[in-house]
Amino acid sequence: MTLLLGDVDLHLLGEGRHRRLWEVLGANLRVVGGVEGAVFAVWAPDARAVRVVGDWNDWDGRVDPLSPQGVSGVWACFAPGVGDGAHYKFEVEGADGSLKLKADPLARRTEVPPSNASIVTTSSYAWGDNDWIATRAATNPVQRPLRVYEVHAASWRGLLGWRDLAHQLADYVLDLGFTHIELLPVAEHPFGGSWGYQVSGYYAPTARFGSPDDLRYFVDHLHQRGLGVIIDWVPAHFPKDDWALARFDGTALYEHADPRQGEHPDWGTLVFNYGRTEVRNFLVANALYWISEFHVDGLRVDAVASMLYLDYSRESGQWIPNQYGGRENIDAIEFLRDLNTVVFAEHPGVLTVAEESTSWPMVSRPVDHGGLGFSHKWNMGWMHDTLTYMGHDPVHRRWHHREMTFGLLYAFTENFVLPLSHDEVVHGKGSLLNKMAGDEWQKFANLRALFGWMWAYPGGKLLFMGGEIAQWGEWNPDAGVDWNALAGERHRGVQDLVRAVNRAAHDTPALWERDQDPGGFRWLEADDADHSTYAFLRWSASGAQVVACIANLTPVPRDGYRVGLPFAGEWRVLLDTNAQYFGGTGYGGVASVSADDQPFQGQPASAIVTLPPLGVLWLVAGT
Repeated sequence: MTLLLGDVDLHLLGEGRHRRLWEVLGANLRVVGGVEGAVFAVWAPDARAVRVVGDWNDWDGRVDPLSPQGVSGVWACFAPGVGDGAHYKFEVEGADGSLKLKADPLARRTEVPPSNASIVTTSSYAWGDNDWIATRAATNPVQRPLRVYEVHAASWRGLLGWRDLAHQLADYVLDLGFTHIELLPVAEHPFGGSWGYQVSGYYAPTARFGSPDDLRYFVDHLHQRGLGVIIDWVPAHFPKDDWALARFDGTALYEHADPRQGEHPDWGTLVFNYGRTEVRNFLVANALYWISEFHVDGLRVDAVASMLYLDYSRESGQWIPNQYGGRENIDAIEFLRDLNTVVFAEHPGVLTVAEESTSWPMVSRPVDHGGLGFSHKWNMGWMHDTLTYMGHDPVHRRWHHREMTFGLLYAFTENFVLPLSHDEVVHGKGSLLNKMAGDEWQKFANLRALFGWMWAYPGGKLLFMGGEIAQWGEWNPDAGVDWNALAGERHRGVQDLVRAVNRAAHDTPALWERDQDPGGFRWLEADDADHSTYAFLRWSASGAQVVACIANLTPVPRDGYRVGLPFAGEWRVLLDTNAQYFGGTGYGGVASVSADDQPFQGQPASAIVTLPPLGVLWLVAGT
């Protein structure tokens, strides 16, 4: 038996605590006995035999057999002369007698799909973002502004390589004033139509857009331009492709053997066995890999609800209760807590954002306080209620008034992000513009009002590409963003509005500094259902600046509308979503309003304002 892994590595593997797993498993270039080559290592504890085949040995499994590495379940061999760029697979003789060619689970580079060989790779990239990383590590991510532009890289402007995309996307997103871009999953996946959500190569950036170093360039360039990068990460499930993770060594290795635990009925995919030490190590190390090797600033964790509940999308009899008879997936809970604990310990300042659609408590609260430990959680309730309300004809909105106020009952229970994501504008759901009620004028006015409301509302912001130009059609992954829409004045107006709200938020700390602090928010008017109007205040951390947001969500102008304010004097109109510049009518538009000492709505002062139809006003006082 030839041991190619050291005692410390084997010990950490056995404990499931090897945080740099990719440096031990997979293909790593080494010099052994003075000879250059590659060490190949793979976890396959129940395999009868494992061999590595590739273009250096004519894909002949007799040439390079792997040997067991102690009792770790890992097999390894040294292949002399193998260098960067060599293509390979593992030939696995399974416990079930099968003989299969398998892609390397720790492959760091792959062929362009539909080809699926793994590729030996090493990085020569020289990073230039040291200042960005140092600043990130010294900053609490919850206390930073978060305005995210969500992107499907393959369809934003056609199939660009990472380097071209870096420049074009940075120019565009910086002009619009976002702080981060978020990429739909970038790990390798065989079926492009899954948008990356059915991952076969967890350690390999998809080869569709270039090499791993090209992705490093992308992230580095955005950092040097002042933009953060978040990637979607999918630890909830993986596809059944015979050449990938499924039944890797002839047994249910990464997945549960029982389909009541190991298969997702909705997606036709397999569920990771979070209770298995090596599987948890594989996933936790993978999260660290993307942050360590590609400098990403955060992971948006997909489908967390499906991980937390054993009966997720299952009928009675289709799931197995936990040891206490409950529906909670205790193994998944412990995995998520371990994940967040390790990530934040090794990489302070990064984000982990949960896409979690239920009322599970304390998702974004510290593990040592009983939470799951995420930095943020998507506010799916806000998204659903708000889009539902904006889809009601304004004449009926008085009967649905609470859909816009209910969210404030729980807005500060988590560190929320307000998502208008890809999931809301695909599969027949319609574009954001087409979700809005009314005729063409009203749809545009409603969408502008939605953005004005959203950017003043507590929480981080996320907008999927195409929403910022109010494209008519829903997202088509094969066609991408309908940039031709910008030939229309109203579409350009919506884009100008998105630019304006982002820039106003950048310059106005009251709009984001206390997103997680109930003391930074106060209702002025939450009960005027008859007129479908709302008003609230947002305060800065110092208390020196305050913004009043007033919304009229009917097409009827409101002249002489009194609103309470904390100070008398001049209040500047920071935003008017009905301004002609944004494609609105400009009705009643003024540069400022004057507040007098007449108390109103619990405030010591008040002002008479004209509320534009289907419009949102922001008034600002202070510095």
